[in-house]
Amino acid sequence: MQTHLAPAFAGTPEGQEAESILRKCVHCGFCTATCPTYQLLGDELDGPRGRIYLMKQVLEGETPTRSTLLHLDRCLTCRNCESTCPSGVQYGHLVEIGREIVEQQVARPPKERALRWLLKEGLTSPLFGPAMKLGQWVRPLLPAALKAKVPASAGPRAHRWPTQPHKRKVLLLMGCVQPAMMPNINSATARVLDAAGIQTLVADEAGCCGAIRAHLNDRDGGLADMRRNIDAWWPLVERGGVEAIVMNASGCGATVKDYGHALAHDPAYAGKAQRVAALTKDVSELLPELLPTLRKRLRKPSGTPARRVVFHPPCTLQHGQQLRGGVEAGLAELGFEVRLAAAESHLCCGSAGTYSVLQPELALALRDRKLGHLQATEPTAIVSANIGCIQHLQSGTGIPVRHWIELVDEALPG
Repeated sequence: MQTHLAPAFAGTPEGQEAESILRKCVHCGFCTATCPTYQLLGDELDGPRGRIYLMKQVLEGETPTRSTLLHLDRCLTCRNCESTCPSGVQYGHLVEIGREIVEQQVARPPKERALRWLLKEGLTSPLFGPAMKLGQWVRPLLPAALKAKVPASAGPRAHRWPTQPHKRKVLLLMGCVQPAMMPNINSATARVLDAAGIQTLVADEAGCCGAIRAHLNDRDGGLADMRRNIDAWWPLVERGGVEAIVMNASGCGATVKDYGHALAHDPAYAGKAQRVAALTKDVSELLPELLPTLRKRLRKPSGTPARRVVFHPPCTLQHGQQLRGGVEAGLAELGFEVRLAAAESHLCCGSAGTYSVLQPELALALRDRKLGHLQATEPTAIVSANIGCIQHLQSGTGIPVRHWIELVDEALPG
């Protein structure tokens, strides 16, 4: 796509990157076939190709409007279009640049600004945990919309962390909301790794991966979160004390694996960011190596139906990290009967970080569409690999929605 950047963007790192991405686009439109919002709305401007045109116009000097902002806001950043694109257009990086530029030129109404500020500051705040606990205490009294965002209290097992030291060690990012909303995911991860002879370490200073602020167009705040995490992990990384930085939330994994790109122009952090990104692995990437040990440790299934599950692969796993098939293959090796939805397994469930709060109508439509396909397999449980997807899907079904690592943990003796 031929592009002529406006003087304001020509020669800037963001402008040069955007131009490079735009020039790869050949207008083919394959991306529209796999874009969730285009599937729902049928509007070219609510698909990747249309949004690319909008961003191109802004980069060439056209003044963005409230409509421009709306169409970019409606993007889930699921990156399904990247998996589909035959030209390798890095749409995810482009839309981050485009959103930041448009955000600077189009004023949001006060209510929108307040909600976005509350999300980026509240979800990453130390006060989120106490607020979630209070919400769980009064959960039966909450309005339905808010109740759907507050999972029931976790049991005591959620806080049982293995204490056995091992020669092999990994770092685990606990996440910003996961310790308060679904703490068992982290402790289950540590227990499964412990069963395979790997000790899980946590850097207390590490927090949000940076995705929340970055996706809410607070680029500087997102980069500050990334630098803080690098600083927290660096002592162990530098001396080779850990073999990997493990993510059990695929949204965090996709972000941390992109630290090298995000901090490429920061001379103090560029090299460190690349090393951290290279060490980062989704926990499913460890499965092939762990399977022989785990197979020996797991209890024999008492019956196939109890282990019949359907897997929802998050967009940040299958599109953001380009990891497909690993969870399903690993669970099958461990005795689970695993299925994918018969249709639209590649499409987003509508969670997409804070999207379900900012775009509730679209998010709920995508959730119900996804649940229809998942429930058609008649599973005993729905499993996924990202807390956002788990919480969002659970709000629309009575079938248990779990992280797949929790199922493996529960099959371990003791």
